[in-house]
Amino acid sequence: MFSGIVESVMPIESSEELQNAYRVKIKKPSEFNDLKLGDSIACDGVCLTVEAFDEQQMTFALAAETIKILDWNPSSWIGKKVNLERSLRFGDRIHGHLVTGHVDSLGSVTRAELVGESFFLDVKVQDTILPYVWKKGSITLNGVSLTVNELSKNTVSVCLIPETLKRTNLGDLKIGSKINVEPDYMARAIQRSLEVKKDQ
Repeated sequence: MFSGIVESVMPIESSEELQNAYRVKIKKPSEFNDLKLGDSIACDGVCLTVEAFDEQQMTFALAAETIKILDWNPSSWIGKKVNLERSLRFGDRIHGHLVTGHVDSLGSVTRAELVGESFFLDVKVQDTILPYVWKKGSITLNGVSLTVNELSKNTVSVCLIPETLKRTNLGDLKIGSKINVEPDYMARAIQRSLEVKKDQ
């Protein structure tokens, strides 16, 4: 589990295509000084497992399901900066909201505009996640916990403060950019529970 509060932004430094999978190496942040093999790291909101690491890099494998859902092609992403967050520890403060790192789908940016000190971001999302999104609810975009300002049909609108822009890669987004979307998992759990009860 994560909180959606990004700790560092680092580039993908290499990619290796495997059989129905990819292995990527991401530059290791200096503050990630407590890593262990098997740790979970959210990379642009995608929960990945640390396969190997040294002082310079962290190595992860992207399985077929991850590649299919996110339409990732890491071989063309070398140099792309990704948001990174280590998993939560019991007792930590949760400054965002609980995030699983199980990204549901891709969204498409339809507005990315800096107005004064605020950055307005509109994202067109898939119809399948609309039951779990509401005004003033939480949503995770590229691993960042954000509050939904407006919801119009299938477009989610958020507003980013300067600190969020400084600490994440969201300020690099342009109209047409793809973005990883994870809706509030508690809303998904409640919806699933209601569906099961209805079918009984």
